[in-house]
Amino acid sequence: MATAGFFAQLAQQFLLSAPLFILIALGYALGRFARWPDSVNEGLNRFCFNVAIPCMLFNVMSKFYESPPVDMRLLIAYFGSCLVIYVIGRVLAKGVFRLDAISGSVFGLAGIFSNNVMLGIPVAVILLGPSSLASVALVLVFNSLILWTLVTVSVEWAQNGSFSLRSIAKTLVSVLRNPIIIGIFSGFLWSLLLHRPLPQFLASPVNMVAQVAAPLTLITLGMSLSRYQIRKGLPESLTICLLKLALMPALIWLAAFLLHLPREESQVVVLLGSMAVGINVYLMAQKFQVLQGATATSMLLSTLFSTLTTPLFMILMAHFYPNWP
Repeated sequence: MATAGFFAQLAQQFLLSAPLFILIALGYALGRFARWPDSVNEGLNRFCFNVAIPCMLFNVMSKFYESPPVDMRLLIAYFGSCLVIYVIGRVLAKGVFRLDAISGSVFGLAGIFSNNVMLGIPVAVILLGPSSLASVALVLVFNSLILWTLVTVSVEWAQNGSFSLRSIAKTLVSVLRNPIIIGIFSGFLWSLLLHRPLPQFLASPVNMVAQVAAPLTLITLGMSLSRYQIRKGLPESLTICLLKLALMPALIWLAAFLLHLPREESQVVVLLGSMAVGINVYLMAQKFQVLQGATATSMLLSTLFSTLTTPLFMILMAHFYPNWP
């Protein structure tokens, strides 16, 4: 009976997740088979990142004063696990695949950098509910800063034998200029300083744009993925998928358990840790001209595999910890 109940819950999670991946498949079909031009995809990407998602996060954070406080220890569980997985990735890159230090840095980043904006936000809303977005936003604020700084330092050390404070400052400035971070911070400041809802004339357009953010982002993600093909670097890509989709969420879960994180925060960080490899990893591979095939392949495969692994982690958490506080 217990087994039957587990599979029934698993099937329910898959049904909840199905609309998300149907939208991704729609975007993929538009890009690959309908051959919508790259300019459309680029325009939609720009709209999602610069307008729709910042509006959605601003809307959430402007109501932050109404939400119960978020347990800040979720940052320790998430980014502490990222550091451990990054070190494991660097060891595997050097010991198993004989990669140089710069390639190893990109390989390690692929094992920890989730697609938390284009995939994590919509999945969190569907599987965990809108109340999870406050915790999601907290991770997003620190995600780019911490992980980009980690890899920047790693690459600079490989290239020069040292790193500069100037490069870290440049990374910080670029993070603070990110529209998504601006949306989060401006919404939080509204909540902190004014402590009241948005006026109706402002709330209505923000809400309308916020409502299209999740579905449009998923369609745009599918169109972006249609650009890449599985060509080379399959062993490296499969190893990245194992690190990203299995080891990382499992380690975050363990850290959350040891830290006695509340249930919602624990589910949020495990869900974000289980997301597919983020497109920024491929951009870094392009920048340094290393592992471009492997990172593109890992993006495609991890997005496909996460349709199974993310719901599985969510149902396992609910199954083994039904009375988690």
